Amino acid sequence: MRRPRKKNFQKREEKILHRINDKITVREVRLVREGQEPEIMDTRDALREAEAEGLDLVEISPKADPPVCKILDYKKFLYNQKKKQKELKAKQSKVVLKEIRFGPNTDDHDFNFKLAHAKKFLEEGSKLKAYVFFRGRTIVFKDRGEILLLKLAQELADYGVVEQMPKLEGKRMTMMINPKKK
Repeated sequence: MRRPRKKNFQKREEKILHRINDKITVREVRLVREGQEPEIMDTRDALREAEAEGLDLVEISPKADPPVCKILDYKKFLYNQKKKQKELKAKQSKVVLKEIRFGPNTDDHDFNFKLAHAKKFLEEGSKLKAYVFFRGRTIVFKDRGEILLLKLAQELADYGVVEQMPKLEGKRMTMMINPKKK
């Protein structure tokens, strides 16, 4: 019977985003305050000012010469930064790519069925990748595949814009269609 492993309960060190208070090791800093001109001062003096106000001295730009620091509440500063990042992430639009596959001998009914799906995808704002897959000897029908994709592009002209014209890559002929902006 095997013994259970001992669990490692050591705390993981968090990645330090900004140096604060005693972690600032440079001799001079450029202290930036609200509504005042930035001034270059000794680090110890800046720390004393921060302690007098009951706040933290935070290094904002460590690569500057001398490093730029601010006197502020560090926890509140981190909270506001996370909040801003969350807002930016929410505003980003995610591009969804939908694929529709045809064969070179696709019948009209199947084409219309897939066309309806393509219209729905483009109306939702998804990007569409339509491709004709050639199996075995069907590669001799390249022209049929291209005609099929061009017909699809023509039918979807009201819903999307062709980004990439039909292009043969190995056994696939692909075409990309972007949704029209609303």
